[in-house]
Amino acid sequence: MDQLTVIGGGFAGLVAAISAAEAGAAVTLYESHRTLGGRGRTADGPYRINEGPHALYNGGPHWSWLAARDLIGPLAPVSLIDSTRLKMHQGGKLRSLPPLAVFRLARRPVSDAPVDLDFHTWAAGIVGDADARTTANFLAVALFHHDVGALSAAFVQERLRRVAKLPPEARFPRGGWQSVIDRMAARARELGAVIETGARITELPAEGGPVVVATSLAAARTLLDDPSLTWESGRTALLDLGLRRRRGDLYAISDLDAPGWIERFTAQDPGLAPAGEELVQAQLPIGPGESKAVGIARAERLLDLGYRGWRERTTWRREGVAAGRTGAVDLPGTTWRDRPAIDRGDGVYLAGDQVAAPGVLSEVSFNSAVEAVSLAVRATGRRAVPGGGPRRSLDLKSA
Repeated sequence: MDQLTVIGGGFAGLVAAISAAEAGAAVTLYESHRTLGGRGRTADGPYRINEGPHALYNGGPHWSWLAARDLIGPLAPVSLIDSTRLKMHQGGKLRSLPPLAVFRLARRPVSDAPVDLDFHTWAAGIVGDADARTTANFLAVALFHHDVGALSAAFVQERLRRVAKLPPEARFPRGGWQSVIDRMAARARELGAVIETGARITELPAEGGPVVVATSLAAARTLLDDPSLTWESGRTALLDLGLRRRRGDLYAISDLDAPGWIERFTAQDPGLAPAGEELVQAQLPIGPGESKAVGIARAERLLDLGYRGWRERTTWRREGVAAGRTGAVDLPGTTWRDRPAIDRGDGVYLAGDQVAAPGVLSEVSFNSAVEAVSLAVRATGRRAVPGGGPRRSLDLKSA
């Protein structure tokens, strides 16, 4: 494997580029946008909102991989005071702790939860119907799906154990995900990888070395002309706000009556907003037939409870809908092994958070990218070597 092409410059694409370059391949990465990162992007200032989930879980393999390469960078800790300002919404009131049933379920090993049964049915048999529904809604912070209870019990239970773990696994890179992405890109370039942004690939190279397609599953479906590249995911209504600072604003609100999460990002990283302002993001999962307005209305009701006078204090506002917020979700009877395979044949490999790789949140992207490069190396029958032939000519269109 003298040469490897990566299509897509998000987290998975950069992991693949670094891994292949470290193995000695000549790597070229193409990203259709002008900036790298995919859902790991952080918007340019003055309000540096993250496009996707912004926490790194330190219990996964990607953490040690990033740390070994000094790519994590400084972290933004949540203060003890702010940690006490995490509230749960239930029945129109705010409470400090979720029901004990959440922790009771979280103690159950993943092996207890069946793959072929939905989470609500399994959990209700242990803690009752109401607490099972509450626990499913609590997991909006890690799943962003409108009906967590309908997903595979084993799939949900793995995430419940990670979210409820003490001490918490979540860590927040200072400056948002983009700071990590920028360090990864610099590392790839140091290793000799060529990174071209604003380059939209419309067809695969006719010949040459392996290709890792590290795009969304929808983009890969079009590029590879493969209608089988589909998997269940979720939709989330987003409301991003810049607010004039007021003492007493909550750190976060978890909605237990319905899936939803609101977080004040500047609680741990004040530099994400202008001085004297807060950056808040509300993330409300919505069903396939629900409109953005439904999610935004729910977000505003929660804001009324935890961010007094937020309407008058608003200095900036942005609304949107995000699809595939945290990648794949597994329905009863399926596991990550049933998702689209990484090896597509003919030297083409998939990487991303909706393909056949284990893990939670960004760990799926990491594991699939490392596996894609490993398969590409093994397929050559030898280790990759430095250098390589001339760069291929691909069909590029300006983004």
